[in-house]
Amino acid sequence: MVKESSRQLEFPNFIEIIVNHIGESSALGKFLHRWETVIFSLIIVFVLSIVAYFSFRRPKITPGRLQAAAEFLAASLDDFVCGILGPKGRSLTPFIGTLFIYILFMNFFGLIPFMKSATSNLSTTFGLALCVFIYVHYLAIRELGLFGYFDHLMGKPRGALAFTIILPVFMLFIHIISELIKPISLSLRLRSNIFADDMLLAAIAGFGIKGVGLLLFSSCIVIISAVVQAVVFSLLSTIYFALFLKHEE
Repeated sequence: MVKESSRQLEFPNFIEIIVNHIGESSALGKFLHRWETVIFSLIIVFVLSIVAYFSFRRPKITPGRLQAAAEFLAASLDDFVCGILGPKGRSLTPFIGTLFIYILFMNFFGLIPFMKSATSNLSTTFGLALCVFIYVHYLAIRELGLFGYFDHLMGKPRGALAFTIILPVFMLFIHIISELIKPISLSLRLRSNIFADDMLLAAIAGFGIKGVGLLLFSSCIVIISAVVQAVVFSLLSTIYFALFLKHEE
């Protein structure tokens, strides 16, 4: 069954089913409806925590399949980050790697019956983008110093340009606007693609048995899209760090 309204077309999830059963006007119904996206986000946190626990609970020199898969993923993410930021970027691998894994699993979660991709909600993606924005500028100030930070925002004026006022101030204004736009574009890109994928599958499912072949094909495309969107979000986040932080030429 697919729920259709004037706002959206989507598969029902188990929280929505519970709310419809107990009534949205009840206290529990209001709570579940309001925190629906957060609940699905926390489910992913719980699942990833369990997987991480069993992957490294008893590390072995000759790893089992789960430990080997986890180590391979960690090494691949480290190569990905260091390939852009250089060896100094290894300190950012835990942050960017966690972003990638978390987003990837949230993207996939909507493909499970009665579940929902938390990344189809703007509040989730904007929260993730805001974390990136705050961490980038925190590290930039710590790495460059307050003076170096604003010097970077002003385009590092030197020589005669350093004695002008209009150009450095104009560069500062442009740079601030561009930095404020980054978390918005980062969040909208991820949310819009995942939301569109969910709507596409729900719309095709409405064709019934006639659309099974198309639904299977579209599901494969959506799986690829889920991976691509997680990679794009992580890649752009890494580039944002690279634009501010000192690194080898």
